[in-house]
Amino acid sequence: MADNNKEEAQLTTAANHRRHGHNRTTRCCWCCFSLIWYLLITIIILVLLIILVLYILLQPRSFTFHVTQANLTTFNYLNNTTVLNYNLVLNFTVHNPNHKLSIYFDEARGHALYQETEFAAATPLTAPWFSYLLYTKERVPMSVVFSGNKLVALDVDDFEGDNKRGIFGIDVKIYFLIRFRIGDYIGNNLINKSRAKCGIKVPFNYNNKNGKMMVFKPAKCDVDF
Repeated sequence: MADNNKEEAQLTTAANHRRHGHNRTTRCCWCCFSLIWYLLITIIILVLLIILVLYILLQPRSFTFHVTQANLTTFNYLNNTTVLNYNLVLNFTVHNPNHKLSIYFDEARGHALYQETEFAAATPLTAPWFSYLLYTKERVPMSVVFSGNKLVALDVDDFEGDNKRGIFGIDVKIYFLIRFRIGDYIGNNLINKSRAKCGIKVPFNYNNKNGKMMVFKPAKCDVDF
């Protein structure tokens, strides 16, 4: 009898040891998981705080874009076909309003549309549009030339009406790949896609039937930054 009681006590003690060991393992796993979770939350909060502080200090603002001059010398169909012959020269000013951020233009692509139909593209635009650094508070002139011909189906009545009035409503879209520069550092891994959209009324005095010279009015472009 005494031997049986002793065996039962030993079995009970072993079971208790196993149960306590399992509980300790569970608690350790839970502590490790909690520690990792708290560290992750702390890192996320620190990163957000750093971004907020940088934003407050740098105050990043979008560059501004204006069309200052538009010269349309050719805009007609070739030999009564649907091939549109065009020559459009646009002058712009680009302004960087930031006090601490310079803007580095990696690439720019230009598209011209009439009656919501693209008739010309310049891809990529030539220098100084690409690999150009726009310094803080700097304002620089730039230009784009759209020249060539393209098969385009337009509303003939609207086209002829604009042609007689001597003014065409043209939309210009320019897409940019840009990076920011702070001091000597350029964010090589932080490439931003931006777009400038310019709705302009372009005089076509070379075929103006009214005999009155039209003057281009400078226009501000909408910039998606």
